[in-house]
Amino acid sequence: MSKTNLYPALIEKLEDLKSLKVSLERKEVLKPLIEFIQKEKNEGNSIQLNFICTHNSRRSQFGQVWAQAISDFYGIETNCYSGGTEETAFNQNAIDALNRAGFKIESASGENPQVQVQYSEDKSAMECYSKVYDAEENPSKNFAAVMTCSHADENCPFIPGSKDRIALDYSDPKKYDDTPLTREKYDERSDQIASEMIYVFENIE
Repeated sequence: MSKTNLYPALIEKLEDLKSLKVSLERKEVLKPLIEFIQKEKNEGNSIQLNFICTHNSRRSQFGQVWAQAISDFYGIETNCYSGGTEETAFNQNAIDALNRAGFKIESASGENPQVQVQYSEDKSAMECYSKVYDAEENPSKNFAAVMTCSHADENCPFIPGSKDRIALDYSDPKKYDDTPLTREKYDERSDQIASEMIYVFENIE
C-alpha cells in the first residue's frame, strides 16, 4: 500500500505532534498494539483495529479517526473501527477538536448523526457515529479490541471474535465539558492519542 497524501493542515499537525514525547511507561502500554499490527502484517493478514470505550463518543472516536489517517499516511494498510458498550452520539467537542486538527468534517442533524470525517482528497470520508462495538459494520472476527477507557475494559472482560485485547486507557475529557478548559482538554486528549498512534505506526517495519 502506498502512502496517502493527507491534507496539508494535517501533515503540519503530525509534524508538530512528533515533538510530543511518548513516555517510557506509555511505550510499554503501546507495545502490545505494535506487536499485534506487526504480526498481522508479517503474516499477510488484514489488520483490523476496533477502538472501544463506554459511549463511543470521544476517546474511541479519536482512536479510530487518528489511527486510520496515520496508518494510511505511513502506508500500512489498516482498517480502523470503533464502538461502545452502549450507543450515544459522537460528542460535538470531540468533533470540534478533530476539525481544529485539520480534518474536514460534515455532520448531519439528529440525536446520533452520521459524521463525515475526511483526511485526504485520495480517500473517501469516514462515516463516524456512535454504535455498540459489535455493530454490523464492525468486524466480527480477527480484530484487536483496543480498549480506550478503563470502564469499558473492566465491564467487558470478553470481546467475542477478537484476536487480541489491548488496554490503552485514556483519561476522559468529558469531565471538562461546559468549563473554561473544554477546548484545551479535548485538544490535549486528541493530541495524545494522535501522537501515540504516530509512535505505533512509526515502529511497524
